[in-house]
Amino acid sequence: MTARIGVVTFPGSLDDRDTQRAIRVAGAEPVALWHKDKDLKQVDAVVLCGGFSYGDYLRAGAIARFSPVMDTVIDQAKAGLPVLGICNGFQILTEAHLLPGGMLGNDHLHFICRDQKLRVENADTAWTGDYTAGQEIHIPLKNMDGRYVADRRTLDELEAEGRVAFRYLDVNPNGSLNDIAGITNAAGNVVGLMPHPEHAVEPLIGTGRTDGLPFFTSILKKLVNA
Repeated sequence: MTARIGVVTFPGSLDDRDTQRAIRVAGAEPVALWHKDKDLKQVDAVVLCGGFSYGDYLRAGAIARFSPVMDTVIDQAKAGLPVLGICNGFQILTEAHLLPGGMLGNDHLHFICRDQKLRVENADTAWTGDYTAGQEIHIPLKNMDGRYVADRRTLDELEAEGRVAFRYLDVNPNGSLNDIAGITNAAGNVVGLMPHPEHAVEPLIGTGRTDGLPFFTSILKKLVNA
């Protein structure tokens, strides 16, 4: 039986089709989910894709967090459903309190688009099992509000519990505290990151590498072996 991974489209989503393609390349079945629908169509996992949901009005991800689909995503994520938030999806996960901390505007106040070097810090989540801890990868990055912030207690907990999933290397592109590029919840089923792995699954696009593909093969193996 083929694993079915839902991709939620909000008004302003840009990367839903790219994410669906990445899922297909990995060998799973992508399922389009609309933000107004509470029904997740019995998917095995969910991806909140990148873009500018609701134009980033009010605050990036703040309005999307109240879309009807998120009520179901929040409930099922708390029950163990694997959820990945990419860029705007990461912002939505923090606004929904599925992940701690928040996202502010880049410290240089400019939109950034670049290939970004990362270090994998946690290879034990549902979405990172095909990486190894300490592995260095290159993933495209594009954001305006990518600066991860949290209070000192939260940062200390993330570090102590090994919940920093990815860290920026060589350059911190947006001023994120502790060079954090992505984090996980305590259970390891919810992961958020600012870079875009869906743009690095085929050698002809993105970085010219396939460093992002393990996100999608990881969850596929996790679901098949569950």
